[in-house]
Amino acid sequence: MRKVSYKFRLYPTAAQRTLLAKTLELCRWTYNETLAFRKNAWEQEKKPCSKFDTNKLLPQWKEAKPELKEAHSQVLVNVQERVDLAFRAFFQRIKRGGNPGYPRFKGAGWYKSLTYPQYGNGCVLNGDILMLSKLGDIKVVLHRPIPPEAVVKRVTVKRESDKWYAVFSVQEPDCRIETCAVGIVGIDLGCKSFITLSDGSQVAHPKFLKQATKRITKAQRKLSKQKKGTPERSKARKVLGKVFQKVNNQRNDFLHQTSRQLVSRHKTLVFEDLKIQDMVQAKPWHALNRTILDASWDKFVFMCSYKAESAGGKVITVNPKNTTKQCSRCGALVKKDLAERTHNCPQCLLSIDRDLNAALNILRLGQQSLAKPRSA
Repeated sequence: MRKVSYKFRLYPTAAQRTLLAKTLELCRWTYNETLAFRKNAWEQEKKPCSKFDTNKLLPQWKEAKPELKEAHSQVLVNVQERVDLAFRAFFQRIKRGGNPGYPRFKGAGWYKSLTYPQYGNGCVLNGDILMLSKLGDIKVVLHRPIPPEAVVKRVTVKRESDKWYAVFSVQEPDCRIETCAVGIVGIDLGCKSFITLSDGSQVAHPKFLKQATKRITKAQRKLSKQKKGTPERSKARKVLGKVFQKVNNQRNDFLHQTSRQLVSRHKTLVFEDLKIQDMVQAKPWHALNRTILDASWDKFVFMCSYKAESAGGKVITVNPKNTTKQCSRCGALVKKDLAERTHNCPQCLLSIDRDLNAALNILRLGQQSLAKPRSA
């Protein structure tokens, strides 16, 4: 069985929008109270708390704050589970030797989703109506069907700017659809071109964030001029959210289409195993951090991975060391800065685009990885 998510647009009424927003605020309050309880228990009593300890507090909180009864009980339990997951991730990063930030309290407007963790317990899909306990029946647009053999496990209602979505987490049988794609290709992720393939083809970088810079700047200036707590500021915030949402939708559409085209043409895709967060902070890449983050390389590789897996292919990641410097013909190391866009080898006199040279090296490393015998 594999886990898959189906995201559908919701069309709540005006009254339901108000109720959804109120429920999110109740979830935010529960999140902050749970975090505060666990924080104080450790600081004052050196006593660790589990999510089961915090679950026992819900009946007491409902007595002190009757509004909590307006939210489904399992939704509030899931909120406390999120706090527990935040602490687990925090301690795991500490064990790995990092310097993680402590789990944070959620400010107003920063809690944007609620989850019904058990499908059938408070949430049921009936045709094009999503029946949610405490929230009512909400119209949903099923732009693609959920397979009848799939088992729905949970439903998350999510707010993105001024729109609402339902995300169905389901389990499906591992039934791969074998495609006619053959061969292996090396792919270099770049800033000038979004990707360069080892066969010489390139895909241009759309730079959606750069295209929307003027609209973002205008919306941000208008927002900064409005007084806090006024309807005008709330309206300006929604306008800014819509601009960012459009950029995000454009980027996701581009990544989905590009990843689908690659998987349809090639059975095996080879990428560099890049550490994006380290790159945007280190010289000289920090000068290109906005372009790198706008490209969403990690998300693109992830999309290629699950699409290739469902199509009977696979994605391989290789060590990125010297893939740009090394000559793809003779193996000599040729130093070059970011501004130098052509690879000129002084030994074998090879002169090709630097991204194509890197893609050829990535392909070679991928082929070597496939040729290595698997350890028993």
